[in-house]
Amino acid sequence: MTPIISIIMGSTSDLPVMEKAMKFLEEMEIPFEVNALSAHRTPAAVEQFARGARDRGIKVIIAGAGMAAALPGVIAASTTLPVIGVPIKGMLDGLDALLSIVQMPPGIPVATMGVNGAQNAAILAVEMLALSDETIAAKMENYKSTLGEKIEKANAQLSEISTYKYKV
Repeated sequence: MTPIISIIMGSTSDLPVMEKAMKFLEEMEIPFEVNALSAHRTPAAVEQFARGARDRGIKVIIAGAGMAAALPGVIAASTTLPVIGVPIKGMLDGLDALLSIVQMPPGIPVATMGVNGAQNAAILAVEMLALSDETIAAKMENYKSTLGEKIEKANAQLSEISTYKYKV
């Protein structure tokens, strides 16, 4: 299948974080591609990727980067596709990356997730696709309907724990 979401990371050291996005997209059966491109070390390749993404069938780009975190913004500057930025925890607990990604100038938006928020990036990307695809929309509705089950299960398990020492 032709990928419709592209996951880009600054280097393979970002893979443990970005794998959460990949896992979600696999579960949702959304075709995607994965690449490592550096805004600082391979700027020409980043620009070429971003300019050609739409022609290759990509509809949403998820870009993760740490430290200076220029990658999502550089991609957004070279495409009209939606770009979702994932700040990756680095030297300042990811605050440096978060601020680099979220502070984009007017005209170059990047939807920014929380630090290491690759799964939420994938969820947002799928929600964007669901706007024009009923099959994907149904998958998202099903996924969202199961979120409460986890809490209900946790509450059931908690109710089995003795609370005698906490009673007033």
